[in-house]
Amino acid sequence: MKVLLTLVLWCLLLAICWPLAFLVLLLWPAIWLLSLPFRILGAVLEGVVGLFVALLLLPARLLGYRS
Repeated sequence: MKVLLTLVLWCLLLAICWPLAFLVLLLWPAIWLLSLPFRILGAVLEGVVGLFVALLLLPARLLGYRS
């Protein structure tokens, strides 16, 4: 569904302003490569926060609390 929406938006941009649409098409791989470190950092931070929450809630889980 996300790919279809992206395609429809790109076709709309192509109909409205074709030079900008081709610029987006050419720059998309570079933008994706630049965003990779941030996506990796986000995954690492999500894991660290999950570990912290699990350690914080461990005593309650050992005592039998169910959320």
